[in-house]
Amino acid sequence: MNANAMLRRRFLMIAGAALASVPVVSVSGRADAATNTAMRASFKYQSKPEGDMSCSNCSHFVPGSSAKDLGGCKIMQGDTEISPQGYCIAWTKKT
Repeated sequence: MNANAMLRRRFLMIAGAALASVPVVSVSGRADAATNTAMRASFKYQSKPEGDMSCSNCSHFVPGSSAKDLGGCKIMQGDTEISPQGYCIAWTKKT
């Protein structure tokens, strides 16, 4: 499989997971202020790295005040408790 096909497949998987979580948030009436539980579940977020892939070296990660503080994620809106050592399937290497 060529690189473009792999990128397209990854994008579609992430987009589908994001769309699938919208009804869950809508039905509950709100997303948790500190953690977006529905998004975490759909992106299979975990608080430990997957090999050398961690939130701290992901292009979507928004760092906290210091390198060890919890931060946010551009994809998981409203979630302010993302660990720099965390990982999810939306991980994309920071350039």
